[in-house]
Amino acid sequence: MSEKKLTPLEQEIADRKEAIQNELELLFKANLKITVWDVPEVDGQKSSEMILEILQEKLDALRAEVQEGKYRYY
Repeated sequence: MSEKKLTPLEQEIADRKEAIQNELELLFKANLKITVWDVPEVDGQKSSEMILEILQEKLDALRAEVQEGKYRYY
């Protein structure tokens, strides 16, 4: 069974997938760390969930902008 050959664009994004995911994780962890430093006796679970909500809100907004064609010719 042969695999589908990726286009140059698909290959480029596939090659950077791990780096993109790592950057998102670093953003999450950095904000969690800041919260732990700034808030005494922080609830780690609650703060993690709140930060994820913020990230998801922005991802949803970006998805809507992409669907509207905002980044088509970026």
